[in-house]
Amino acid sequence: MSEKNREGKRTARERMLAERAADEARGRRKKKLVIGGVVLAVIAAAVVTGVVVQNERSKPETPTAAPAGTIGDKNLVIPVGAADAPSVLTVYEDPRCPACGTFEREFASTIDQLEDAGKIYSNYHVVSFIDRAVPGKGSKYGANALACAQEAGHFRDYHDVLYRNQPDETNDAFGDKATLINLAKQVDGLDTPAFEACVNDNTFGGWVSAVQQDFDKSSYKSTPTVLLNGQPIYPKNGTEEITPQNLVKWVDAANQGKKPGTPGSHGQSPAPSGTASESNNPSPNAG
Repeated sequence: MSEKNREGKRTARERMLAERAADEARGRRKKKLVIGGVVLAVIAAAVVTGVVVQNERSKPETPTAAPAGTIGDKNLVIPVGAADAPSVLTVYEDPRCPACGTFEREFASTIDQLEDAGKIYSNYHVVSFIDRAVPGKGSKYGANALACAQEAGHFRDYHDVLYRNQPDETNDAFGDKATLINLAKQVDGLDTPAFEACVNDNTFGGWVSAVQQDFDKSSYKSTPTVLLNGQPIYPKNGTEEITPQNLVKWVDAANQGKKPGTPGSHGQSPAPSGTASESNNPSPNAG
């Protein structure tokens, strides 16, 4: 075979190998493009799903039912004491919040006395955000149970019992509806089939969600948040630490020269008839 023929065959073989390598390279690129397209499609689907989930989470909820006697915008506030009292005590609490439990165990009796004397009109915002950070349902179920107690006319007594029996934050005892129902036995008149059904059916679950969404939109980020006539007083009022004695002093100073209101029994509020109400306080959404 001549050198020329051998050279021609080698050139053809090299050309064939080069074309095969090029085909393989094109195949690999095509495969990468297909895989990349699938990945992008999956990512896009995940993004869309994420937006939908986020929209569902942020979608405002209107409670399908609110407990009897609630007040304020969309009836999200539970009032205790005399509606015509000269001062308003606003409290934001989560049933699982340990600091709220500490606050209530120290201040509940003083607040009850101020309500019974017609000196303050307490407005409770029962929030439920701790379930987000600490697994469980105790915040939401506890808040619903408090709403059920309000519906039955026994909010204050049940509220005080609930916080006296509050478990550790990581113990989701209030996530057990039987526990919440059992605590009602400590409140005269609350241990009824109606209350039990209200707790078991999570009757005010939509209302609980709406209260929490209202808190999310406010400028307040922790519990307990406590205001006296719109002024934050927890843990301090100006330079003074909050104590039961100081709370009484601050209320008396605010009420000086003003007529006490007329509370109902067990702190349950008569229908609002006076000028003192949360609507006269600075909005928590301001600032």
